[in-house]
Amino acid sequence: LLGHQQEINNLKQRNIVLDEENAHLKNEFSNLNQKFKDKSQELKDTEECAQKKEEQNRLVIKKMEEENKGLNTRCADLLNDLEKLRKQEAQWKMEISGTDAKIKSLENDLTETREQMKELHSKCSKLSSQLAMKQEELSQKDYDITRARQLLELQNLYRQNIEHTAQQAEMIQQLQTLNTD
Repeated sequence: LLGHQQEINNLKQRNIVLDEENAHLKNEFSNLNQKFKDKSQELKDTEECAQKKEEQNRLVIKKMEEENKGLNTRCADLLNDLEKLRKQEAQWKMEISGTDAKIKSLENDLTETREQMKELHSKCSKLSSQLAMKQEELSQKDYDITRARQLLELQNLYRQNIEHTAQQAEMIQQLQTLNTD
């Protein structure tokens, strides 16, 4: 998520830089256009003085034509660059839109996951409560089993004691019989 946010921030930053460069290029184009207009006016002025400075004007005209070609070439280049920048800007806007959609999808997934975590936490709490109850029941049953074993041992001891007492009574009777004989 942080990577997507950083990518979005980078794209926005690049968009700002492109907008500034676009404004700069428009300004430069406007300046060049004004310069072109100024030179055209200068050309008209020189044509009015053509009789006096005909040779000089030919050189100026030739120079201005060369400069005009350069300016036209520069303007064409700037327009091409501007068009490329517009296409690039459109592409970046599409990428940002796609990234925004991905971010929204991830945020939705995160919300769903949080809801699932809440449900799981609730289930875990219920199971912990049930486990505590079962452990308490188990402890009670262990106690009951221990008491039952103790009772069983006492019962066995009692039974042995009764058998021992019966043997003693039989021995006493045999002794009495022997004594009587």
